[in-house]
Amino acid sequence: MKRVNDFRSRNHPSWWAFLVHRISGLLLGLFLPVHFWALGLALKGEATLDGFLRYTDAPLFKFGEWGLVVLLSLHMMGGVRLLLIEFGPWSGQRKNWIAGALGFGLAAGLVFALALFA
Repeated sequence: MKRVNDFRSRNHPSWWAFLVHRISGLLLGLFLPVHFWALGLALKGEATLDGFLRYTDAPLFKFGEWGLVVLLSLHMMGGVRLLLIEFGPWSGQRKNWIAGALGFGLAAGLVFALALFA
């Protein structure tokens, strides 16, 4: 029997959890070269690194840091959710694990945002 992809599965919460996990991983992977470049500025001298760090005090960078924390927490909780579903006997509770992972990721982002502006 031939399987037809009619996009009905894309309305399932598990598919959306997969998509959030995949996109957060890709965005984190794109961030790594920028992070290594910024760390490499320390090798060029203290003045170069201090200049870059003063530049990162802008609100856009603060928003980017918040986004990075949200991406990290969503990706981590998505990975934990996958491990629990794959290796746990409770595979029927997918929606609960998805909601828990999403809630934890957003809560971590909110706590970080409060720490930024407090």
